[in-house]
Amino acid sequence: MAVRVDPRVNLFVARTDGPADKAVLVIHGGPDWDHSYLREPLGRLAGQHDLILPDLRGCGRSTRGLADNQYTPDAVIDDLTVLLDVLGVAGADVLGFSYGGLLAQRLALAAPHRVRRLIIASSSVLPVPDNAFQGWKERDRSQAAERAVWADTALSGPELTRQAATAAAPANVWREAALPDYLARLRRVRFSAEWMRPWRAGTLPSAWCDNAASRLADSGIPILLLHGRHDMTFPATLVEQTATLIPATRTVILDDAGHMAHIDQPEPWLTTVSEFLT
Repeated sequence: MAVRVDPRVNLFVARTDGPADKAVLVIHGGPDWDHSYLREPLGRLAGQHDLILPDLRGCGRSTRGLADNQYTPDAVIDDLTVLLDVLGVAGADVLGFSYGGLLAQRLALAAPHRVRRLIIASSSVLPVPDNAFQGWKERDRSQAAERAVWADTALSGPELTRQAATAAAPANVWREAALPDYLARLRRVRFSAEWMRPWRAGTLPSAWCDNAASRLADSGIPILLLHGRHDMTFPATLVEQTATLIPATRTVILDDAGHMAHIDQPEPWLTTVSEFLT
C-alpha cells in the first residue's frame, strides 16, 4: 500500500476477512521488527474482526532505505492515517504493542476521531523512571546476554537486531515452556536496522506523549491496559498507576506473563482483547 509519494513509502499490510465496521489496526513494536510475532493469537479473531497488521516504514517488507530523519513517530502516525484512508476505514479499534503502544497513543491523540477503542499492550502511558527496576536481580541476569550482543562491535545491521532479540528472549518470556514458540517466531521475523541508526545517533525523537494520561482521559476513548505481571521492559506498577489516573480504563495484568504476554498467556490475553472489542 502506497502511503506517501515523496519520499515514496509503501507499507506491507497483512489483512484478514472481517466486518468492515470492526476494523482493528495492530501496531507492532521494535521498531525494526515486523508484525508477524503478533499474528498469534490475534489471527483467531479473523472473521469476527477485520484485522489490519502493517509493517511500519523501515520494517519487515515495507519501504526501507529512507534517510534517517524519515524514521520518526510522527511520520508513522501520518503513514497509518493515510493507510486507513486508502483502505476506506473511517474509524478503527487500535492495538499497539510495546513501542507500538506508544505509537498507538500518539495516533489516538492526533486523530481521536479515527480511534474507536484503544488497547495498550505490554507498553506504558507513563514514562519509565530510571530506577524502575532497581534491585530486580533476576532482570539483571536475564538481560545480561542482550547487553553483550549490543556491545559486540562485530555485529551490525539486521543481524544485530536479530541476535539482540534472540538474546533477550529469556527476559521477554516469563514461562520457560513458552520460550521455544517465541524463538520460532523470532526466526520468522524480517528484522531491519533502519530505526537503529537514528536511535544510536541520538537523533530519534521520543515516542512518549506529554501529559498522555490526562489527555487520553479527556479524549473519552475507551482504553484497555493489557500487561504481564513480570514485564521487564515496562513495569506493571506503571500500569497500576495509570489506572488511577484514567479511572474509566480497563486494566488487566496477567500473572505468569512477561513482556510477551500474548505468548506466555495466549488464551486469557486473547479473551481479554476479544471481550474489550465486543
